[in-house]
Amino acid sequence: MPSTRIRALNTALLGASLAVALGACSARRYGAAADREVARLITTRGERVPNMDRHFSIETNAPPDLGALPRADAPPEFLGNQGEIERDAVLLPLIPALTLAIQHSRDYQARKETLYLTALDVTLVRHRHQPNFFGTGRGDYQVTTEEVRVGIDAITGQPTTVLTADAILIEEQRVSGSATVGVNWLLATGARLGVAFTTDFLRYLTGDPRTFSQSQVAAQLTQPLLQGAGKLAAMEDLTQAERSLLYGLRDFTQYRKEFAVEIASAYYGILQNRDAARNAWADLQRSRQNAEREKAFAEEGLRPMAAVDQLQQNVLTSETRWIETVRAYREALDRFKIRIGLPIATRLVLDDRELSALAVTEPGLSLDDALSVAVQTRLDLQSRKEQVEDAERRIKIAANQLLPKVDLVAAGSVSGTANSGFATPDFERYRWNAGLDVDLPFDRKAERNSYRSAIIARNRASREWDLAVDEIRLQIANDARELEQARRNYENAEVSVKLGERRVEEQTLRAELGRGTTRDLLDAQDDLLTARNQRTSALVSHNLARLRFWRDMGILYLKDNGHWDSLDASVRQVRPLDPVPTTDPASPNATHAEPEITQ
Repeated sequence: MPSTRIRALNTALLGASLAVALGACSARRYGAAADREVARLITTRGERVPNMDRHFSIETNAPPDLGALPRADAPPEFLGNQGEIERDAVLLPLIPALTLAIQHSRDYQARKETLYLTALDVTLVRHRHQPNFFGTGRGDYQVTTEEVRVGIDAITGQPTTVLTADAILIEEQRVSGSATVGVNWLLATGARLGVAFTTDFLRYLTGDPRTFSQSQVAAQLTQPLLQGAGKLAAMEDLTQAERSLLYGLRDFTQYRKEFAVEIASAYYGILQNRDAARNAWADLQRSRQNAEREKAFAEEGLRPMAAVDQLQQNVLTSETRWIETVRAYREALDRFKIRIGLPIATRLVLDDRELSALAVTEPGLSLDDALSVAVQTRLDLQSRKEQVEDAERRIKIAANQLLPKVDLVAAGSVSGTANSGFATPDFERYRWNAGLDVDLPFDRKAERNSYRSAIIARNRASREWDLAVDEIRLQIANDARELEQARRNYENAEVSVKLGERRVEEQTLRAELGRGTTRDLLDAQDDLLTARNQRTSALVSHNLARLRFWRDMGILYLKDNGHWDSLDASVRQVRPLDPVPTTDPASPNATHAEPEITQ
């Protein structure tokens, strides 16, 4: 007995393990099927969105492999003891930084998953508008007992039920079951069609064994004639889901451009911090040299000690400033690692040559042309315009809900003969009915309010469209002003650096000859440090302002590695296939073709 129980337990455990394994495999298949369907959907719909990611996927990448990147040289002196962290560290240029950010940034991954979920919702709505097959089944084993009074028939001599005081319990065993397969279909006209094949089975296992079975085919069609009738109302959920996916694709594409500019801004900001540390270190060295020189003169009685003390205080101030710049640089670099998805312990150095390669160049495009291009190419503006169309469509649907509900209902079935089993039903054995279901519009308060709300929503969407156009125009104008300001700042900083260098050289020479004042020398050094930092800041600001200018115009196109195409050599031209509406953008005459970008 114990061995039998053990074998039974082992068999049960094996069966449970197989069930779990099969369930896990099935779940993985469902997940893979969802990925394939969403990928097809995003690929086909993404063709309508310029510069959409052609290799979209939410699969998380393996941990970043930095082995192919170059290594930094000896640590720079201007970082002091913090420079040892950069010995043999990974040297990261801008383009690999953008690629790493796209592959490993947590924020970027979250935005991809948001788009994926939007497409996943569309697959479900599509599924509801397709023939949906279903199957159900039921099986029962029943054992019942009933009280039966039995006697002997005087004529036949056989047992029979009689009215006596004697009674016995009779056990009855039977097996029954039913199975149904069918399909439900929501048609484009708003009709709902359901077809089902059902079979029933019953067999008695005790007494006189006998079997009963029968099959049936039944169908029902419900077609709205007024409320809910027509393709517009019936397909609204699918229409809106498809359009929401298109908006999501545009939002994601716009986000890719914004993300690239943000990463570039952070990258150049770190290089700017590094350059500030370099300038602060150079200023500290000059301060120390001046203090040592004046101290030597004071020991010979050629300088007052007050001048030496003033220079010593300046050394302390310069050292404090240098320490702060190094700290700011290291902190910004650590935050950048987190932003692009690298472990904070990664030993990383950004490439200084990226800062040296920057130059002040003009876009070569007038403000009026830039405004015209932006209105034609901005993806978010196209979505705003089409959302006005959505609001206009919802008004028509809300108006349809004010109509009486009149549905044509038709149903029919064909049954098989008794004990026909799974055989084809006998079409001579049929029944059908047809009629109307009517709900008169005596109470339409809720529908009335929905209709009025839809009109208000349309008017609001129109105003938001107008506001979006004005905001984009303002954005482009501000970008142009920032470009001009950064250019002027850079030119002034260049002149200021040259003047500062000349002043420092002159004041140093005067100090060596004993003719200058300590205050003039210190002021010259501070002004030179400020001018050098301002020059770097203006250079970075101008290049980032130019990137934002291209982005806000809608013509910053990214490559697969996250870097942008060069737009300075030749400005892209836009063929105006999508004119800005002068009246209601939701009017039937409004055109909605995608703008074409050519170079």
